[in-house]
Order: sequence, then structure tokens, then C-alpha cells
Amino acid sequence: MRFEGSRGYVATPDLMLAVNAAIRLQRPLLVKGEPGTGKTMLAEEVATALGLPLLQWHVKSTTKAQQGLYEYDAVSRLRDSQLGDDRVRDIANYIVPGVLWQAFEADTPTVVLIDEIDKADIEFPNDLLRELDRMEFHVYETRRTIRARHRPIVFITSNNEKELPDAFLRRCFFHYIRFPDRDTMQQIVDVHFPDIKKELLREALEVFFGLRDVPGLKKKPSTSELIDWLKLLVAEDIPPSALRTKDQEVSMPPLAGALLKNEQDMHLFERLVYMARHNR
Repeated sequence: MRFEGSRGYVATPDLMLAVNAAIRLQRPLLVKGEPGTGKTMLAEEVATALGLPLLQWHVKSTTKAQQGLYEYDAVSRLRDSQLGDDRVRDIANYIVPGVLWQAFEADTPTVVLIDEIDKADIEFPNDLLRELDRMEFHVYETRRTIRARHRPIVFITSNNEKELPDAFLRRCFFHYIRFPDRDTMQQIVDVHFPDIKKELLREALEVFFGLRDVPGLKKKPSTSELIDWLKLLVAEDIPPSALRTKDQEVSMPPLAGALLKNEQDMHLFERLVYMARHNR
């Protein structure tokens, strides 16, 4: 079982190597990188390329590790008891399987995405150590142990909002998705816009990478924001000349709101444009 890329995702050789290493080692692949560099999409594309079901667990600040295993729906049981429902006699009727339970009991291998694990509290990854390592867990309400029929391929993404415990990191294979260079970015754009005019793309990439080089930006525009911006440029039929500036002077690009996502960065760039015009 090897991942060799897909039509809808430009995977660099080092990324494919990392995916296949995690599969061979049977360890979760911990993927970090700037937001918008395709960390979440990687799991989706690997599942598609290998023909495996995908189970997604999107972590929030309130998410607990137990929810990935199962939850006991006490509220439904109380309501059914008030209605005289015979189902209340069996507590198993109120055990709701989580993503890992579904993956463990699946008839075929699956791909499991644990997305943005760093959003949860620091105990979240520690609470999953044993389950991800031994591929089993115990359901105390029913006194049943759930063991994986097939070891899933686990992808874990992080935006580096907080440090992950060393004990957790030891159990993962790690890969950092570097921001694409211009050649790789052009390949990514070609996947999404195979018919885009070369002149428009060339000028757009100049603007995009120029923005990323502006010092002091709170949030640099990402790959996903470039795709959104190009979609707007094509839809609005913006000519390449509208992106081009004389003598490489700084100017506000059209539809800049697709690239700059907060007022601090917008004001910073507006000041740079103002200063460039008054220093000519």
C-alpha cells in the first residue's frame, strides 16, 4: 500500500516519502505547516488514491479524547425512561461510537484524520497515547474491549498553536509541509485552473509572492487564499495589466480582500503603498 500522489493534489517527493514511511511503520503521521498548505486535504487525497474510506475528527477547543472513542448519551436514556421505553434496560443502546471506534470495527482499512489536534487542551494527545499505540480501548459501561480489525492510517494535523507532549511525538512520524516555491505553486494552480492564461498567472504569482515578502504581515497569504484570489480574477475577467505596476512600484492588488485577511495587514500594506508613491 503506497501513496504516489493524485490528480487533485500536488505532493512533493518528500511528502510522499513521509506518508509511505508512516504507513510502513504503522504510526500516525503528524503533519504541520502554515494554515492553507493542504494538511487536511492530504488525508482526503490519500484516502481517495488508495481507495479507502475516510473518517474525519475535527478537533475543537472543547473536544475531549473520549469523544473519539465513544460517548454515553445519558440524556437520551433519561428521556426514554420517562417515556417508558424498554430500550433503557440495555445501556449499550446509549453508547455512541466515535471516529476511532468506527475505524477499529470497519471491515476494511480506513484513513483517519484527527484535524488540528493543537486546538484541544494539553491532555488531549496524552489521553490518546494508549489507544493509538495498542489499537484498542475498553468500554467500561458495557465491559467490552474494542480492538482494531485493521490498523487505520492515521493523519494528525497541527497549526503549532501549542506544543505537543514528547510522549505523543515519540509515537508519530513527523512531516512539516514547507510553503511551495514558485514552480510547485504553478503546478498546484494548474491542477485547479488548467486553462488559466499564462500571462495572468505570471503576474498573479508576482503579486502573491511579493505580498508574502512584505515584512510585518500578521498573516501571510496562503495557498488556499491564492486559489480563491485566482478564482475571483478569472470570474471577474481581470486583465493581467491590472496586476502589473510600472517600475515594480508597490500598489494595492485588485480584490485584495481574498489575500489579506485582517485590518492590521490591510493598513500596513496601504501605508507601504502611500510611502512608495510619496517617495518617488
